[in-house]
Amino acid sequence: MIQMQTMLDVADNTGAKRARCIKVLGGTHRRYAGLGDLIVCAVQKSLPGSEVKTGTIVRGVVVRVRHNTRREDGSYVRFDHNAMVIVDTENNPKGTRIFGAVARELRESNFMKIVSLAQEVV
Repeated sequence: MIQMQTMLDVADNTGAKRARCIKVLGGTHRRYAGLGDLIVCAVQKSLPGSEVKTGTIVRGVVVRVRHNTRREDGSYVRFDHNAMVIVDTENNPKGTRIFGAVARELRESNFMKIVSLAQEVV
């Protein structure tokens, strides 16, 4: 579960390392985001000389959450850290590589480009 003020790792090679959620997209009073949901973040830490600077406002997709996520078959998936991938206005990833595992739930949210770039789909 991601809400406002949640810190997330950035799991792509855009140069951003940490980001803070400032808005959950998808509804007027929507409070929480889960796997495959869009959020608006402020970049808190980035590499020097990178394409995404510290303080930049970006849109992202949640790819890993610490909170248990229940699947249709009754199993649960849980990750060690909250993570996101930065996307553009057409929901395509800005980076060319995705680091770490991503959840299978991104397939249902039609983020196939992120799923294809990921090292592992859990």
